[in-house]
Amino acid sequence: MMDAIAPQDASQPDPVLSRFRERFSAAFGPGMPHVETGDHMLDLQRPPPPEILKPAAVLIPVVQHEAGATVLFTQRTATLSAHAGQIAFPGGRVDASDAFSPLTALREAREEIGLMSDQVQLLGSMHRYATGSGYEITPVVGVIQPPLSLSANPDEVSAIFEVPLNFLMTGSNYQRLELDRNGVKRQAYAIPYKTHYIWGVTAGILKTLYESLYPT
Repeated sequence: MMDAIAPQDASQPDPVLSRFRERFSAAFGPGMPHVETGDHMLDLQRPPPPEILKPAAVLIPVVQHEAGATVLFTQRTATLSAHAGQIAFPGGRVDASDAFSPLTALREAREEIGLMSDQVQLLGSMHRYATGSGYEITPVVGVIQPPLSLSANPDEVSAIFEVPLNFLMTGSNYQRLELDRNGVKRQAYAIPYKTHYIWGVTAGILKTLYESLYPT
């Protein structure tokens, strides 16, 4: 069940979503130069990613509720071999049959949570995000108009939840963590929201999105 969000005047456009659309188009529209992004750019102490990266794509689903736009997340099942129990966006590795990254993101969203592609208005793609685990992820942003009828694939997803877009586009809601991995210090971002704790690559992609739309 979605967390309650304070209602707004349904006769007026959502100002948060309107600004988000405008800023996203300005940052990632046609002709904009590619910018290097990834774990190593958020933490300059990290080594660069591997030279050969596996292509992947995720969908950042922005849900256009009358009460205010939200972003939809999944929680991975505890039995998965990689990143079990973590919070993520729908997505996965690019298949040879996928002509371009948005197709991967839409296909994975359909398989993981039952989101139909014709419900998604694609805004565009962010710059590719490199991870220390060897992936090059293309985050694809799409706006979804309710009503939604979603169903979690129990083999991959244990829960589906939403976080207000305005919360995620507020810089003070991001926490910087220092992790110790076998004696090596690493930094990462986290976004606590009620009972949810978004961190790792998902938080890194969101932090990169926020900084791209609201540069200092």
